[in-house]
Amino acid sequence: MSVPLRVIAIDGPAGSGKSTVARAVAERLGLPYLDTGAMYRAVAFAAMRRGVDPEDPAAVADIARTIHLEVGEAVVVDGVDATIEIRSPEVTRAVSSVAANPDVRKELVVRQREWVHERGGGVVEGRDIGTVVFPEAEVKVYLTAEDRERANRRSKEMLDLHYDQVAADIARRDHIDSTRPASPLSVAGDAIRIDTTGRDIDTVVDEVLALPGGRAADA
Repeated sequence: MSVPLRVIAIDGPAGSGKSTVARAVAERLGLPYLDTGAMYRAVAFAAMRRGVDPEDPAAVADIARTIHLEVGEAVVVDGVDATIEIRSPEVTRAVSSVAANPDVRKELVVRQREWVHERGGGVVEGRDIGTVVFPEAEVKVYLTAEDRERANRRSKEMLDLHYDQVAADIARRDHIDSTRPASPLSVAGDAIRIDTTGRDIDTVVDEVLALPGGRAADA
């Protein structure tokens, strides 16, 4: 009999604290951590590096199917360490179109599931983990925060962009992610919503671990 995967799904919009919380939860539980957003960014990076328009659906889908991608502490795209480059403003602006591409999503969902199966489980964060990628996840969390706080967090990460530009980019991304036909950003029916506004990371992580199935003792 196969051992069931231990998957903790953490979803939410940009700036909600997904990456920081997911990393901390993974560390506390001793589980692998997967940032699925980095995979979509990697495809956008590869498209731009090859001179392909990120809004060309067929060409970008072909890149998603053929790209050599390693996601872990570093993000390696076709043999190139792109860990820093995938967080650039250019990639950030292009990734929404890439992530809205149904064929790209289909390919990357397969890769995400394979990544987790190969490791026997993990803490996985993104925008459709609890609804599409791992609807059977043992724990499902949807993080959110007030718009102003989300923009403040992102503007601190992207020092070369003004707050107003970051806020506009987040609003645009929210609209695209929540209205796209393929796997839109939404809250799974059985997910626990956690507002991270004004809260320190350790408190949020403690709340996640206190959920049924989330305790380290259950690992």
